[in-house]
Amino acid sequence: MSKKPEGFHSVTPHFVVEGARQAIDLYKAALGAEEMMAMPLPGTDLIMHAAIKVGDSMMFLSDPYDGGDRTPPAKGTVSATAFYHYVDDVDAVFKQAIDAGMTAIADPEDMFWGDRTAVVTDGFGYNWTLATFVREVSEEEMAEAMKQMAG
Repeated sequence: MSKKPEGFHSVTPHFVVEGARQAIDLYKAALGAEEMMAMPLPGTDLIMHAAIKVGDSMMFLSDPYDGGDRTPPAKGTVSATAFYHYVDDVDAVFKQAIDAGMTAIADPEDMFWGDRTAVVTDGFGYNWTLATFVREVSEEEMAEAMKQMAG
């Protein structure tokens, strides 16, 4: 594999939000994110490029700006892109996220594929599934659980 900066995996999401500074502050409070860097767009209050670390993963984000090639989700909608974030204690991080200002979509629940998950939305158009690995589940057990769910 080609070289990459320390701390990066082979894929790094880069997403756009209206209010990147507010989003970064929310991710820090709600998810324990670390702000690695934020470059302002000269002459504005906009963030042209920022890097945050959520868990062990780097993510890039920015405000939309003239000349930029990405747009955020339309106001009041949710992006087709969502984030799945493994944490040590989904119940605790779910509470932390809600206390920090995220909105609950689904309360913590054990899922048929072996994770305990909860879903929150950040108010910037992105949903975050918070997950804690609970147990290994065989393909056969998953198929049976899906069959039962389908009725």
